[in-house]
Amino acid sequence: MQAWQCDNPTGVDSLVWRDLPDPQPAADEVVVAIAAASLNFPDILMVQNKYQIKPPTPFVPGAEFAGTITQVGSEVTHLQVGQAVACLAGTGAFATHTAAKAAMCLPLPPGFPMADAAAFIMAYATSHHALIDRGQVKAGDTVLILGAAGGVGSSAIQIAKAKGAYVIAAASSDAKCQFCTELGADATINYTQHTPKDGLRDAVKAACAGNNSTAPNIVYDPIGGDYAEPAFRSIAWRGRYLVVGFASGPIPALPLNLALLKGASIVGVFWGEFAKREPTANADMMAELLQWAQAGTIKPPVAQSLPMTDLMQAFDIMSQRGVMGKLVLTNPVQ
Repeated sequence: MQAWQCDNPTGVDSLVWRDLPDPQPAADEVVVAIAAASLNFPDILMVQNKYQIKPPTPFVPGAEFAGTITQVGSEVTHLQVGQAVACLAGTGAFATHTAAKAAMCLPLPPGFPMADAAAFIMAYATSHHALIDRGQVKAGDTVLILGAAGGVGSSAIQIAKAKGAYVIAAASSDAKCQFCTELGADATINYTQHTPKDGLRDAVKAACAGNNSTAPNIVYDPIGGDYAEPAFRSIAWRGRYLVVGFASGPIPALPLNLALLKGASIVGVFWGEFAKREPTANADMMAELLQWAQAGTIKPPVAQSLPMTDLMQAFDIMSQRGVMGKLVLTNPVQ
């Protein structure tokens, strides 16, 4: 097999594409020939030693992949050789093959596109858990999504629309706003055209008018930074502010008196921990997401596909915030 290996997590330049021994499955594992792997923001953090999970070195980065099982461990009974699966393993995806825990593999329906499957689990599970479980979104709600053109943001647009919400998508360029409109957003805001202090609040209020409201019931925030506080100041009475991540870098400090004055909730979203602590609920959620995908209600917007060997270019595109939707790396058909 071949893989991108990180010997010392000092940044993307520390990665080396090299030949490695073929993986062998432990009793509870399967070996997967990887067809496609998607990039997620934690992948960059992990090779920079900035992520909360720090795998022992050397390691193969890449959290999420899809492919075909080539071997099964002695204790694996629900999966078989030749079966197509998607997996969010945390590491191992940027390679031609990997061994993964069988319990973490999601069997795919026949004909499910591998690129879509590789871009499916992390983004859509995060947004489903955020909006439906933690945010209690319902038909008629006004939902403001920050960083709406990214991987999780674009999935949030589709899931909020599937629940009948009115979606305001905030992104950093006119092109990204147009992309959000194509995904189903009802209104868009290019927040780089507004100052964080006052301009964003005015833009949000104007966009809410399209739903005959003055403030969003839910704010979905995967970016943090300077726009977090004005977004929270814009929230409606009993609103829910969903803390999804901090892709912009700085972790904001929200004034807690705003939560008091608006009767609003600041709600943490950690899908990975939810999946560990509540596996039955997580399995039900994934089943619903697969049903929606098969019905065409949701579809991962794969913006660009590159060969697996072009990982450095892919990281460069992501670091410059040039991705709309998901970026996927593919291996030749094996």
